[in-house]
Amino acid sequence: MPWIQLKLNTTGAQAEAIGDALVESGAVSVTFQDTHDVPVFEPLPGETRLWGDTDVIGLYDAETDMKQVVAMLEYNPLLGLGFIHKIEQLEDKDWEREWMDNFHPMRFGERLWICPSWRDVPDANAVNVMLDPGLAFGTGTHPTTALCLQWLDGLDLEGKTVIDFGCGSGILAIAALKLGAAKAIGIDIDPQAIQASRDNAQRNQVSERLELYLSKDQPENLKADVVVANILAGPLRELAPIIGQLPKAHGHLGLSGVLATQAEGVAEAYQALFQLDPVAEKEEWCRITGIRK
Repeated sequence: MPWIQLKLNTTGAQAEAIGDALVESGAVSVTFQDTHDVPVFEPLPGETRLWGDTDVIGLYDAETDMKQVVAMLEYNPLLGLGFIHKIEQLEDKDWEREWMDNFHPMRFGERLWICPSWRDVPDANAVNVMLDPGLAFGTGTHPTTALCLQWLDGLDLEGKTVIDFGCGSGILAIAALKLGAAKAIGIDIDPQAIQASRDNAQRNQVSERLELYLSKDQPENLKADVVVANILAGPLRELAPIIGQLPKAHGHLGLSGVLATQAEGVAEAYQALFQLDPVAEKEEWCRITGIRK
């Protein structure tokens, strides 16, 4: 069915209250989007992560009288008369089908392909990960995931144990297993991510080698030869005392979900424990890697 979208700009401090006002005015959903197109992946438990310059987008049924909606919103003290906004008619599409049609097999590094589960693999002799992300983050299309996949493809994972911290769809853990790892452990705060990872592991016939835990349930004293965490700069800094203890001595660490401008701050949180490599960058995003001292 067609929809109408109302979009306005505000600050992070006011965004949630304005989002509530849109819902009260009849919006069926509200989305917060960074004005500068900086995506959000993994908020901390109980946290709604916002930005300094935030677009608040309300989605309304196509039959909604938007003049009446705007008039109602003008009474809100955070908006007022004549508040700046944009109203758009959204094309009626099968959005799930459109997304599926535009998700193509992608190659990372020398050996690895990420392939949508509903498409044929381009190279039957390659290392192919069949993926359906479901509601979880991680398809390989974002630069941070691509950076991690390329890094994993370049490691000797034969017989190793890998921890994927913030596993999302399971793409990194499953790729590691297909690249030769003996065992992978996926950890996430979101039950939907655990389910998506489990489904994708079964799809790739590696479920018997993948352990999955909600972060609150992860075993104590976990250790691995390789640890990868593709989350956000803030959590990477805050969780450095936890993530930094996961690699074994001389084990590998890979961090992403970090803008190039944030790399120095994240690296500082890990440099005492790790011999860090030069930062790798892709489209303003970066990957920080190192070896446990």
